[in-house]
Amino acid sequence: MKSKIMYIENKSSGHYGSAWISFVEFSKSGQTVYFNNKALKKLKNPGISGNHFDIETGEEYWVSGVKKNGQDRHQFGGGKIMLDKNSVDEYLKLVDFNIIDENHFEIVECMKTDKSRFNEIENTGTEFRNESFYASFYDNNRRKLILDTKI
Repeated sequence: MKSKIMYIENKSSGHYGSAWISFVEFSKSGQTVYFNNKALKKLKNPGISGNHFDIETGEEYWVSGVKKNGQDRHQFGGGKIMLDKNSVDEYLKLVDFNIIDENHFEIVECMKTDKSRFNEIENTGTEFRNESFYASFYDNNRRKLILDTKI
């Protein structure tokens, strides 16, 4: 699997969610992005906010390539972007500046992703109920997805 530097933003809090720039890995199909011990699955019908969702929590994420001008946040959003210390050199090769502005970025260390722990989640049979109040989260088709939940 090839690693690529990407911009990732948690959209569950609108345009002010946590955001990272880091190396990510893709599944063989390219439908899942592995990053910071998360598995983000591509939405079949991306919305305005997110184009991926966390297969464990259902939170929506925006995943995209980095912008050369460093303006990856939505124009109405804000907050520092966490820049993985292992991707700083590669990030500076991609953008039009050569110094990390500490007013916009915070250097962090992202966790390695144990992809094997997601195999069980993705290969577990799921139970769909269109309007279930007890569902864990929505799936790609906006149906409620229930994972190991007893009602």
